[in-house]
Amino acid sequence: MKEVLITGGAGYIGSLLCGVLLEQGYRVKVLDDLFCGGESIIPYLTHPRFHFIKCNLIDKEVSRPHFAGVDLVVHLAAIVGFPACQQVGEKVAWLYNYKATQNVFELAEEYGVERLVFASTYSNYGLSQDGRPVTEDAPLFPQSLYAETKIASEKYLLEQVSHSHCAPIVLRFATLFGISPRTRFDLIINQFVLEARERRKLIIYQRGYHRSFVHVRDVVRAIQMVFEADIKKVRGEVFNVGSDNNNCSKNQIIELIQKWVPGVAVEYKDLTFGGDMRDIKVSFEKIRDVLGYTTQYTIEDGICEVYEAIESGLIKEPKSERYRNAQFIVQ
Repeated sequence: MKEVLITGGAGYIGSLLCGVLLEQGYRVKVLDDLFCGGESIIPYLTHPRFHFIKCNLIDKEVSRPHFAGVDLVVHLAAIVGFPACQQVGEKVAWLYNYKATQNVFELAEEYGVERLVFASTYSNYGLSQDGRPVTEDAPLFPQSLYAETKIASEKYLLEQVSHSHCAPIVLRFATLFGISPRTRFDLIINQFVLEARERRKLIIYQRGYHRSFVHVRDVVRAIQMVFEADIKKVRGEVFNVGSDNNNCSKNQIIELIQKWVPGVAVEYKDLTFGGDMRDIKVSFEKIRDVLGYTTQYTIEDGICEVYEAIESGLIKEPKSERYRNAQFIVQ
């Protein structure tokens, strides 16, 4: 029975991952400073194999004892996205996204942790240079402070591979969508569904660009597969996480939303702005070939479940501050 430590475990991915790992028989320990609240993990508190510690990873000495007895680490905690990083400022963004990653890995190494999974992003690729799907070996062209912190963290972790006991593994997630115990509405698909239902109107900037998407449950399954894979296959490796079937344009997303939310008007505004500019298709061939990974959920599946969760009242306050404007959230 292995013990998994999840940083940022009360967030979008982490809160879902907790339940899945407990169901699979793991012991689960969550470190989270609860900046965005902890309602998402309340159902796990009475589980005999679940343990929660309120903890800020910037304080290495406070974090240290909680790594004892841990076999696997999933490092999800971060300030996520270019708007959040810009808002808190460069110094704070680097502290929480880069320095915290160093602290987590050093403690994992100190306590003999077997492997550490680092949540990164396909934002690191920036703009496609030739229109072809980008692989893990493609040059990185960060377009935001957020991507810069993730690239630096990746570089640090991969530099440890040659001499560390703990095996770092980097997962570059496509843009997430779908429902979890702490659903985010600052993600394009979830946000579009919410706005279409509430306003019956979508205002679209930067029409026509392509992005890659992945359901949050498929991300959780990718993390599980990395845990269970032969360590020789994953040690020091970078994997794009997503599906070729979910590489699509913004216009294609709009068409699917209009199918589920009839009568939605669309207004286009040609506006460019600074920040996380991406127009890119991503290759997911490596994770498919090495781990046999394929996704199970389509964009339409996500649109349907988000719409029904709001429509049925399962998510009662999607407009509230805790969903829309929280800064310290996981990917």
